[in-house]
Amino acid sequence: MRYRVLIVDDQTVSRQLFERIIRDSDRYETAASIDSAGMADAYCAREKIDLVLMDIVMKDGSDGLEAAAHIRKSYPNIRILMVTSMFDAALLKTAREAGADSFWYKEVQDRPMLEVMDRTMAGERVWPDEAPVTPIGNAASSELTEREIDVLRCLAEGLSDRECAEKLVVSVAAVRYHIGNLFEKTGFSSRTELVVAAVRSGLIIPGGKRWN
Repeated sequence: MRYRVLIVDDQTVSRQLFERIIRDSDRYETAASIDSAGMADAYCAREKIDLVLMDIVMKDGSDGLEAAAHIRKSYPNIRILMVTSMFDAALLKTAREAGADSFWYKEVQDRPMLEVMDRTMAGERVWPDEAPVTPIGNAASSELTEREIDVLRCLAEGLSDRECAEKLVVSVAAVRYHIGNLFEKTGFSSRTELVVAAVRSGLIIPGGKRWN
């Protein structure tokens, strides 16, 4: 018996990679390969699906985590493996809360995708210990404090210093202090450069989106 896999990823290269991995295995077959999380539920309803490979951030605005949570609730026997190029540490926690079975970083392949699929289908939960380290300007993401990353998210949302202070329940002076530290560590001199670099590195979700 082969497990039937639904691939949900908006990146053509990623879908082709997953399709090839499945094609080369004698344990899996591709049930469908789609580019929007918004369509995942419909495929689960009409097809026999054993495993979903679910990307998180989609170009059309659909949310892989929301889709995973709905699939977990509606089809509890389907295994869900989250796959992402985003290194925002908040995703690990939220993916667990959504009911995902396993989690795999596309850009940091510490274990082969097929191994993770096999272990997931065997009932294991395969998760990285932490988000990978990624460069942002002159700094590594591991050099930034949790509060500095929170402030980065505020900047990505387009919040003012006062709005950021209210959201994080700190003073405006504290927000500006953290921004100054970010400039010093990364070497950037403008907020726009800082946010663009954070998004490109995968440290911050595009548009400032964050799952709580």
